[in-house]
Amino acid sequence: MPSPRHGTLDVPGARLYFEVRGYGPPMLCIPTGNGDATPFGPLADTLAAHYTVITYDRRGFSRSPVFEPVEDHRRVDVDAQDVRLLLDHLCDEPAEVFGTCSGGIVALALLQAHPHRLRTVVVHEPPLASVLPDAEHWLAFYDNLYLTYRERGIEAAREVFRDHVGMAGETRPPKDAQLPPDQLEQLVTRLRRNQVFWFEHETRSFPAYRPDLAALRRHSERLVLAGGATSREQYAYRPNQALARLLDLEVVDFPGGHVGHVTHPYEFADRLVDVLSGKRRAE
Repeated sequence: MPSPRHGTLDVPGARLYFEVRGYGPPMLCIPTGNGDATPFGPLADTLAAHYTVITYDRRGFSRSPVFEPVEDHRRVDVDAQDVRLLLDHLCDEPAEVFGTCSGGIVALALLQAHPHRLRTVVVHEPPLASVLPDAEHWLAFYDNLYLTYRERGIEAAREVFRDHVGMAGETRPPKDAQLPPDQLEQLVTRLRRNQVFWFEHETRSFPAYRPDLAALRRHSERLVLAGGATSREQYAYRPNQALARLLDLEVVDFPGGHVGHVTHPYEFADRLVDVLSGKRRAE
């Protein structure tokens, strides 16, 4: 597989690192709470047979430095603006967008604010506590998680997160999709730094984000709510179930669990192509 083309884009207050693979209609992938493009690699390589695939590091993470701080309550909307600027820089036509975990929340904000830049938005297991019937409980949990991080450190907070949220299952890629040792070491170093940024700036603000349901209803024909086939009993699946009820949509299952794009990249890519092709046939 050829190496991805890469570059940077200056946006207000930050510089975004991005990678581009393949040729064809544009597709942009918005990363999770780890903020890094690299875990999308095997998925993006597979999708590159069908699309021009754009991956990037979200502002403040990995290779996308921040020059001016953004208030935490504005981060989702600013991230969505970053995606729009990235699309404007790299492609003229409307793009397919895939966002997972925190990236799914950004994708919802993107659909609300810039629907003309998008064809279909696939939102995979966004941790959007604000839409849940028991939102108060979960928002309090994220507040307490932040306090645990501040008082006891990252490892203690990670343990609380795993125990309370219940995200079980495999998280490693298949052997033929694993990085060489030197690249893996670089990624691990970046992700350790990214954990600090996530706990400081996104632990509370992203789950508390309140989507514009009226705007999402207006553009619901462009929206696919996706869940992991093996995570139906986990917290991560619930926000999309709530959104499906609010928007009169269904949750579409994808291979694997919360990180199915990492653990099952080839099957996940095939499912994504099938879902998007089905949307095109229905137009």
